Amino acid sequence: MWSWVLHRITGATIFFFLFVHVLDTALVRVSPEAYNAVIETYKTPIVGLMEIGLVAAVLFHALNGVRVILIDFWSEGPRYQRQMLWVVAAIFIAVLIAAVGMIGMHMAERFL
Repeated sequence: MWSWVLHRITGATIFFFLFVHVLDTALVRVSPEAYNAVIETYKTPIVGLMEIGLVAAVLFHALNGVRVILIDFWSEGPRYQRQMLWVVAAIFIAVLIAAVGMIGMHMAERFL
């Protein structure tokens, strides 16, 4: 059940990010100065942490989505759903650690 809840939460989070991204990108047409001001607010450590959260949300949503597809369309899917959840969790942790390392290096360059 928790993977179902997290799948919905991460989907809504990704949708919200895309909505904000489209709005702030469209701002360049309205006022380049306002666009530059908005982009400057994104260069803070808090937004850097939010980037890590976004990566985690996209990664979990994608991996769990593949698991859901396998459960729905593979005849043996329901039988192996628990094992697939553990595989998704292992891949999620491994890739997230690598991604956090890369993002952390870029954040260190930016803020130190």
